[in-house]
Amino acid sequence: MFLSDIDIKNAIVTGDIKIENFDENRLQPSSYDILLGNDFLRFDKSKISVIDPKVSISEFMIREKISDGDFITLNPQEFILGVTKDFIGVSSRYNCQLMGKSSLARLGLIIHTTAGFLDPGNEINLTLELFNVNNIPIKLYPNMKIGQVAFAKLLTPSEKKYGDPSLNSKYFGSRSVQASEMWKNFRK
Repeated sequence: MFLSDIDIKNAIVTGDIKIENFDENRLQPSSYDILLGNDFLRFDKSKISVIDPKVSISEFMIREKISDGDFITLNPQEFILGVTKDFIGVSSRYNCQLMGKSSLARLGLIIHTTAGFLDPGNEINLTLELFNVNNIPIKLYPNMKIGQVAFAKLLTPSEKKYGDPSLNSKYFGSRSVQASEMWKNFRK
């Protein structure tokens, strides 16, 4: 069951939910608005012609840091990785789901393709998988409302937390945008 605004505030007080620089003005009836960060990764198409999940792609990506007040342009059918300004965490009693904003979806912006879930025990600046489905470019500004997160309480606390060594957690505690580390799954 998703938490209400009252439940979210109570879970912040108990420490079950962590939102650095929590701003009650961004608290919705059952979600919290998150802001776009300043750090992005985009593929350097001149260095890669095919993506192989068995190979690290870090060297094929270009990092772009955008200053507050500036913008990054997401071209039609372009995919880039971004990160939230907000650092969010949940205890073993909760999980969190990232969702887009309807107003941005109506412009053709998708903020996550599949990775919109924060596992119990993780604290992170959420990675955004930004994709422009429109046929015209979209400007994105650091600190703009980019999405929202909803929290759910588990029936029982999870036995393992994200970051447990047995889980091979690749992005635990990340503070900036990271390229895919899928290739590590093939090293077993």
